[in-house]
Amino acid sequence: MLPLKEKDKPIVQKLLAAGCCARCVLRFCCVSVHAAYRQPPQVRLHYSPGFKLGASGENNKSHDAAGSDAHEEPPSKRAKLEPGASGDMSGEDAAAVAGQRDEELRVCVVCVGVLQELCDATQASKVCVRVCSQMCWGLFSAVDELTCPFWILQHSCWLHVKKELREKSAKLDKDDVVQVKEAFKWVMQGLVAKELGGSTLCSQSKFEVGVEFSHPETDADCHFLASTCPDCFKPTKNKQSVFTRMAVVKALEKIPEDRHSPCPPRRPSSSCVPLDVQCLHASVFVAGRYNKFCRSLPQTPWLIDGERRMESSVEELIAAPVLSSFRAAGFNFSSSGREDVDVRTLGNGRPFAMELLNPHRSSFSTAQMKQLQETINKSSDKIRVRDLQIVSREAMSRMKEGEEEKTKSYTALVWTLKPIRRDDISFIDDIQDLTLDQKTPLRVLHRRALAVRHRVIHSMSARFLDSHHFYLSLKTQAGTYIKEFVHGDFGRTKPNMCELLKTDTDILELDVESVDVDWPPSIPE
Repeated sequence: MLPLKEKDKPIVQKLLAAGCCARCVLRFCCVSVHAAYRQPPQVRLHYSPGFKLGASGENNKSHDAAGSDAHEEPPSKRAKLEPGASGDMSGEDAAAVAGQRDEELRVCVVCVGVLQELCDATQASKVCVRVCSQMCWGLFSAVDELTCPFWILQHSCWLHVKKELREKSAKLDKDDVVQVKEAFKWVMQGLVAKELGGSTLCSQSKFEVGVEFSHPETDADCHFLASTCPDCFKPTKNKQSVFTRMAVVKALEKIPEDRHSPCPPRRPSSSCVPLDVQCLHASVFVAGRYNKFCRSLPQTPWLIDGERRMESSVEELIAAPVLSSFRAAGFNFSSSGREDVDVRTLGNGRPFAMELLNPHRSSFSTAQMKQLQETINKSSDKIRVRDLQIVSREAMSRMKEGEEEKTKSYTALVWTLKPIRRDDISFIDDIQDLTLDQKTPLRVLHRRALAVRHRVIHSMSARFLDSHHFYLSLKTQAGTYIKEFVHGDFGRTKPNMCELLKTDTDILELDVESVDVDWPPSIPE
């Protein structure tokens, strides 16, 4: 028995006449019960046009179950499988059933074979071969993703059904139609799990199995949209083709229905061709804090005109052991601000995070992360890492929250042209919430837009060293240019220390003492 309703009958007839396979019929009837798609195709094909409702005539509530088989109605309320009951059919129904055997051999006009012969045990075996080759990852669940260019066919068939329903004062929302990739997953996950000896496959797994198909016969069907809606198809660095699913869907929504491809679509003469099966683990995110003790170490690789200026960087010193442990293919590094190459980061360190791409290992115990942290710290005396831990993708955003509201503390060694005494700098301790107007510094103007930024120095204190040197401690709003506040940057920062002391000043050394971001969570030593 299948979860179809009496009201689905005109849709079923329309789709079968257009050349849809049984699984696509279920999709356009908005059936989301997984078990329905896992039934043998030949049973469904004989059943579809001649279904009946039970004596009660009530609708089947499982029709609307979101991917669950747990809410099915009693058998008397469901459509019944009666492949031999042709005497109870109308002439139109009987003709549809008579043509079923021929239709079973034809390629579906919408999924072009993906939900037919390309969604069976043979294809599941191919998937399992690739999955088994990756079992060293320690992962036994998967998500099947599908890539195949049949968006135009899907849309044309939806318009075809929509026209029929409009005549009967009914409605079919495009978003209610089950996507081909969802139906493919529901069928394939069970087959793959069986092939793997009963392994559990779940929709929330971080291990993805991508199955890619092509269909040369219809590859160019969407190309007419490029001239109709050119603004929807803009090339990007990361996309091999401008005809992505989102771009095509966006363009189809803009053009009138009568300018679409034929409705119903033309019958294809060949099925899709399987291209590749790819296994990919979702990114793993690692966070922590780092200290930098060296005044000749950039945060990230320092390249000028394609030439490397420093032999290493904070990013590389941390990443090397992490990549090796997680056996990841690559990474993206980010941090809560950054220090200049000649600036140390002391105190409790600067928060950082790494996105590890396609890692072959995804889970570490607390003890193992502690060991990894020790490995990083022993690899170099230029940096030190603390609070190293695995975090969620959602937690990554907390590092950037309130970017300009957070505070940072610094210590600077300041030189003065004119000799000074202790009393000359004592007034600095009383300055509170000093607002600065800072034009983009000359040293970064080549990579940052020219603008005037308003920043606040919340507090300052001075410690006399000798007649030409003193230590300046500051607590500032994040994003304040400390070096420019000290030497003035040719008047581009106002006020500045030169104006306050009425003599030329410069900064000789700078240390970051704290970055006041309560993330990631502290881990006891």
